[in-house]
Amino acid sequence: MSTEKPIPATTPESLSGDLVDQVIHYHVRTKHHFNRYARSLGFLDWANQPDPFRRFEGAQLVPLPLLKSDEEPLSPAYEAIYEPGAVSCQSLNMRTLSRFFEYALALSAWKKAGESEWALRSNPSSGNLHPTEGYVVLPQLKGFDLKPGLYHYAPKEHGLELRAEFRADVVERLLGVFPQDAFLLGLTSIHWREAWKYGERAFRYCNHDVGHAIGTARIAAATLGWNMTLLDDVDQDTVAMLLGTDRKKDVGDAEPEHPDCLAVVWPNEAGKSEELEVMGREEVTDGKKRIPLFLDTTMAKESARATWYGKANRLSREHGVHWEIIDEAAEASWKRQTDKSIIYLQSKPFPLSDMLHDSRTTNDVGPSAGQIIRRRRSAVSFDGKTSISVATFFHMMQRVIPQAERPSLERPMPWDAWPYDPVIHLLIFVHRVEGLTPGLYFLMRDRRKVSIVQRAMNPELTWTIVPDCPDGLPLYWLLEGDAKRLAAQVSCHQDIAGDSAFSFGMLAEFEGTLRERGAWWYPRMFWEAGLLGQVLYLEAEAAGVRATGIGCFFDDPVHEIVGIQSLAVQSLYHFTIGGPVEDRRLQTLPPYHHLRSRS
Repeated sequence: MSTEKPIPATTPESLSGDLVDQVIHYHVRTKHHFNRYARSLGFLDWANQPDPFRRFEGAQLVPLPLLKSDEEPLSPAYEAIYEPGAVSCQSLNMRTLSRFFEYALALSAWKKAGESEWALRSNPSSGNLHPTEGYVVLPQLKGFDLKPGLYHYAPKEHGLELRAEFRADVVERLLGVFPQDAFLLGLTSIHWREAWKYGERAFRYCNHDVGHAIGTARIAAATLGWNMTLLDDVDQDTVAMLLGTDRKKDVGDAEPEHPDCLAVVWPNEAGKSEELEVMGREEVTDGKKRIPLFLDTTMAKESARATWYGKANRLSREHGVHWEIIDEAAEASWKRQTDKSIIYLQSKPFPLSDMLHDSRTTNDVGPSAGQIIRRRRSAVSFDGKTSISVATFFHMMQRVIPQAERPSLERPMPWDAWPYDPVIHLLIFVHRVEGLTPGLYFLMRDRRKVSIVQRAMNPELTWTIVPDCPDGLPLYWLLEGDAKRLAAQVSCHQDIAGDSAFSFGMLAEFEGTLRERGAWWYPRMFWEAGLLGQVLYLEAEAAGVRATGIGCFFDDPVHEIVGIQSLAVQSLYHFTIGGPVEDRRLQTLPPYHHLRSRS
């Protein structure tokens, strides 16, 4: 069943061509096959397991308040964060900033087995290795006991490390184009953390985790009535300069961080819902507030001429194998391109009745968003018998539809933070959904692209809209039958893909997107997949079941199921949702039990 093809050796000659060809080379080389997995060390070098916590020695740590769940700011109902205007806006202060990081990047619990303890976090991660680091650029804020500048978030201490002190007037001009009290969120990746376990495939997983973190940050902002959008017209050199990842003397012999992205976060004015619409620079409309999706590079350079603090800690004593192909993929996909897109803010919320939704609305208060976020876990095993209702399944599918055919300002949270039309669609193995025949289904996340995807697949597949679907849900039936064994087989023989209620592969419009937009779009496909996965992690928790991402799957055998024979469409990430089996040998401890003495 495998369609394995010979992988040419990585040579300077093979990497001197087009950047798109280079990232495609990486993608093809790092595929798993039935008779050969992508290259890795082959065992876990426990003596050199990376430290999961980056710190900067010599940088001042500013502790954030450790808030209880019943302390202000209180979390809104989970369903409310998806309804425009339903969550009142909180002012930016130390308590709200603490809550933002708690829901976005903080520890969510500790697990203990015997003498061993390990931390879980709000943002999911492949293998719980957490390559993603978070930063904020804060202006001088009234009542804030923080200097204007760049801060690194330290999740174990739930605090901010001052990496650079920016001049107040410079950072004010840098952020002055955004709404009042706006701040920047930056994300970086330490590739070594994933490569230690996963070898060459680690670049994929690091970018999955960036997408997870974009999702957790956007959802955390929504719980406070705040907005967020990706500033993806900023070139990567500027991201590196602003976040300090290009400061080699601050890294020394420690593991470097790869600068991924910047986003802007801002409180909505007067608690009103402000929607986003991405337009070209030439489409400026008088009387509308506007936000650029780019930064003033002059101000960014001026900010970087600051006083910097701290030296990065080394995460492993030795590194063993260095996976050069990861560096090559990161360099080839480096974003050099810039643009001048603008966000337009409207003050009138779009009506909820115009959005896809079912009978579950914010009138059914249910659990709070904070409860759902705190209890999110990645399942390690499913019971093979729990089913979900078709209504719950449809509701989950609606959550991941960005409504790309609508203007950007009408897209639901968290897709309002993603300034692109979707390129990821779902190939779904339905096992135990009450009211839905077991078999293979397909969710088109952008109905305008049905023909593009169909042309890449077996023309004999039946594309039939599922009966009784909520209006507008582009869910298609492809094949009928028991797919549990097949789902497990192509997911590296992992039972979790067949013992669940349903599982799916995230299929990307692949080569055409890269040829049209550039090699820098390769990581963004994984970001979109990770963001989608984060939405379904929380939806599973809200439905009383559990989810987990599956990074290990046999790439081309997945494609063969539906007759994909080219690079037009590629599977990037697998996911599964069902009834979890809890390991009762493990003890769960509060996330900050080690900081009990801190008020």
